[in-house]
Amino acid sequence: MNKFYVLIPIILIAGIGIGYGAFVTTDNSIDTTTKKVITLAIQPTAQASDIESQANELEQYLEQETGYDIQIYVPTSYAGVVEALRFGKADVAFMSAWPAYLAVEKAGATLEIAEVREVVIGDTLTAETFYYSYWVVPKDSPYNTLEDLRGKRAAFSSPLSTSGYVTPMKTMVETGLITVEKGKEVDPKSYFSDVVFAGGYSQAWEALKSNKVDVSIIAGDVSEKLYREVRENTKAIHEQGPIPSHGVVFSKEMDPAAKMEIKQAMLKMGNDDSTKQIMRKLVSAIFVGFEETTAEKHLENLQSALEMTGLKYTEKV
Repeated sequence: MNKFYVLIPIILIAGIGIGYGAFVTTDNSIDTTTKKVITLAIQPTAQASDIESQANELEQYLEQETGYDIQIYVPTSYAGVVEALRFGKADVAFMSAWPAYLAVEKAGATLEIAEVREVVIGDTLTAETFYYSYWVVPKDSPYNTLEDLRGKRAAFSSPLSTSGYVTPMKTMVETGLITVEKGKEVDPKSYFSDVVFAGGYSQAWEALKSNKVDVSIIAGDVSEKLYREVRENTKAIHEQGPIPSHGVVFSKEMDPAAKMEIKQAMLKMGNDDSTKQIMRKLVSAIFVGFEETTAEKHLENLQSALEMTGLKYTEKV
C-alpha cells in the first residue's frame, strides 16, 4: 500500500535557532528523521544580495559535511550580526576582528576559530592568523621617527580599521605621543595637523604619493602587489602588531554537538583548493584555512588597543 506524507510545521526553538521537522505517514508510523537548521551570519562587507548570491557553494559544502540545513543570513550592519547572535537568530558568524570582539563582549558569543590568511610580514609572504602594519613615509622624507611627525599630515585607511587605525593609535598612546582623557576617544588631531580617512589602503597610498599627506599606514593583509609597491617606494618608520585576522564566532545558545560538527567542517576547508576558493570568493580573497583558537588568545592585542584608545565602533547603516 502506498504511503502518503503530511509535513508537520517546523518549530523554531527560541534562543537556539535550530529547527526540527518530522513526517507523519497515514499508517500512523513516524519517520523520525530530523534536519537541524543552522543559521550562518556573514558580516556585510559588500551588498547583501551579492554575498547571498555567492553563498550557495558554502551552504552545499556545510550541508554535505554535517547533514544540517544551512541558511546564510546577511544583516545590514555589524550590529545586526551581534544582535542576531545575542537573540538566537544566528548560530554562527563570520566577522572581522573588531566586530568579533564586540560579539564576545555584548552577545556572550565565543570566538573559537581564526582565519589563516596569506599575509606579508616584513618581506616574507606567509600564512598566519595575524599580521602587522607599518607607518610609512616617502623614501626622501626627512622624517624618520613618529616623534618627527608632530604637526604633520597623516592618512589612515578607515576609522573602523584594526590595522589601519586602531593599532596605530595604540602605538601613539603607548609611546606617550598622544594622551587620552578617561572616558574619551583618542584624537589623532591632537598630534597631527591634518588627518585623512582615505577609504582604503590603496587610497591612502595615493594620498602619500601625491604629497597630500606626510605619512600613511600599510598593512600586511592587503594584496601582495599593493603591499610590495608601497614598501618598495617608502621607508617604514614604525611597525605594530600582531594584529588578529578574521574569526568565526558561535552563539552562546548553540547546541554543543552541532557546534562541534560545524567547527570540524570549517577546519577542513583549507585542505584543498576547491574549498579554499569557496571562502576566497565569499569572504576573504586571501583565505588559506581556519585554525582553532580562543577570544582570549586571538583578540588580546585588540582588546588592549581598545582599552588604551577608548575607540568605539560606529558605522553608517
